[in-house]
Amino acid sequence: MHLIVTEKHDAAKRISAILAGKKPVRERIGGVDTYAFDGVVVMGLSGHIVGLDFPGEYNNWQKCDVVDLIRAEIVTIPTQKKIVGVLRKLGKTADSVTIATDYDREGELIGVEALKIIQEVNKDAVVDRVRYSSVTPKEIKEAFSMPKEVDFNLASAGESRQLIDLIWGAALTRFVSLASGRLGKNFLSVGRVQSPTLALIVDRERKREAFVSKPYWELEAHFKEGFVAHHAHGRFWDEEEVESIRAKLGTIGVVESAEAARRVERPPIPFNTTEFLRAASRIGITPANAMRIAESLYVNGFISYPRTDNTVYPETMNAEEIISLFLKSEFSEHAEALLKTSLTPTRGKKETTDHPPIHPASLATRDKLKADEWKLYELVVRRFFATFAGDAVWETLKLAIEIDREKFKARGARLVEPGWRWHYPYKQPEDRILPKLEVGEEVHVSKIEVLSKETQPPSRYGQGRLIKIMEELGLGTKSTRHETISKLYSRGYVHGNPIQPTKTAVSLIKSLQNYAQTITEPEMTKKLEEDMDRIAEGEISEKNVVEESRTMLESVFKDLTENKEKITETLREGLREDKILGTCPECKSDLIIRRSKRGGRFVGCTGYPDCTFSLPLPKTGQIIITDKKCEKHNLHNIKIINKTKNKRPWDLGCPQCNFEEWQKKEQEKTQTT
Repeated sequence: MHLIVTEKHDAAKRISAILAGKKPVRERIGGVDTYAFDGVVVMGLSGHIVGLDFPGEYNNWQKCDVVDLIRAEIVTIPTQKKIVGVLRKLGKTADSVTIATDYDREGELIGVEALKIIQEVNKDAVVDRVRYSSVTPKEIKEAFSMPKEVDFNLASAGESRQLIDLIWGAALTRFVSLASGRLGKNFLSVGRVQSPTLALIVDRERKREAFVSKPYWELEAHFKEGFVAHHAHGRFWDEEEVESIRAKLGTIGVVESAEAARRVERPPIPFNTTEFLRAASRIGITPANAMRIAESLYVNGFISYPRTDNTVYPETMNAEEIISLFLKSEFSEHAEALLKTSLTPTRGKKETTDHPPIHPASLATRDKLKADEWKLYELVVRRFFATFAGDAVWETLKLAIEIDREKFKARGARLVEPGWRWHYPYKQPEDRILPKLEVGEEVHVSKIEVLSKETQPPSRYGQGRLIKIMEELGLGTKSTRHETISKLYSRGYVHGNPIQPTKTAVSLIKSLQNYAQTITEPEMTKKLEEDMDRIAEGEISEKNVVEESRTMLESVFKDLTENKEKITETLREGLREDKILGTCPECKSDLIIRRSKRGGRFVGCTGYPDCTFSLPLPKTGQIIITDKKCEKHNLHNIKIINKTKNKRPWDLGCPQCNFEEWQKKEQEKTQTT
């Protein structure tokens, strides 16, 4: 029997159907679906089926010395016992085994985990590995006709990440949670990639808070010829100066210069994971959701593998064949136009050999996909088309106009050759049309306007922008960055998009930056990421990198333990502030989030028992206190984060307004009955 192991059930189902050439026989073994044909059995895992953990004696946070975790033994435990059991059963009778998990660091590790379980019961089975970048009939058949060897170095790189993240995450999380008194479900999480990422967000917020807005003024001239020009000085920092200029301006302007030119916009480069997630974020799909949807599109054969750093299409890719798929689709006009060209694509700076840039792999139709699936599929198709298209050409015009010796400027632009922008119409700039004027020609002022403005603080990071910065700093990988951001949300460290930190996050980062700064900086994490790449290349051993990470962490803990009291004080003060909603309307003490003896949550007064003012809160969900305040009650608004997958946050708003609205509805119910 030939056993084929895929990463997930959906992949097993699709790959078995492709290889069988007919419908394979579905057989449920030990609660797991398998697919059989011609002496072949295909089974899917569920991602990782084993996990790494510390032995049981380290489970008690109060009794175990946190520092001991750094050098503690780490054991492998089954996390999907049903699948492990079926793998053993099938592996025992297999003559040959093919690992067909996704081809990347994580996929290779998942495959090796499965292989080790099989080899425990059958050391004689012949083993090979297939690699593919899309789950299409052509590529799957080609991959299985040319199997490779398992890449144990690549798997070791993935395992080193698991080990290092477990050691760092467990030790640091326990230290900080014990210091702050936040235990149980409300523990404070600290991580090797997570904490430097959170520090980026908190530092940005500090810059916003420290920013002092400065007033300035701009001067605009509106002309009867249908355009607006801005004073060449730009910003005026003195209101009297701008007003004195306005007072002397007449109603006639003279064109001093009119410079026409052409501006060429090169097509975009192919999609790698980072740029794909950024583009998805711009059309309203968060990176975490975008990756989840992209994985589904990939498994179903619609797009290529969505985890890639590559921005150069391989020479072996048949672009004409892929574009021709769309000749009988809603993209037919675009496909026909491209097929008349030489099909020379753009190239990015990063070229790898594992997977090509993200591109369409087969034809999908709008009616066969869910709304968000189609949005992302269309995004991938249009980006692919755009990379083969011509330049976009703009006709530009710069006008310099003098009004009573004051200089004004106007800039216009008109798209004259859409080029790639016809295929990829996202974030399309609008034409700014200026009239065609000759030097020396008079123009007529309809009004002069002074605009009063203020300088603005640096903007908060959107998720797409943050992923790009993480990539630049070497924080995480293409496969993990979106997951890191999702964890920050789920753990109540951030909310909203653009991303805003909670007071808990601010106090945590403040403590770490003051007393263990290396945890919040990217350099140490970047060094470990580079070492993991070297493991994959066979240049360095997993054992050496893990040992190096333990030594780094011991250095960090030296700072932490020396400053434990100060860290505790900073954290607890910040956590207290993060519970304050505002002032009690009855006694003027602080209103805070409290818990009842039965575990329920409510808004209570710190003046209790002398003051018993309270407001109810929802029983479930994570409570986030936002910086927005109710104008009526001067209380901070509340947002409830549900940890249920894909469930949107609930903006509860002001808890007192919410309670009064509930009381009003209850009274109306009583009156109607």
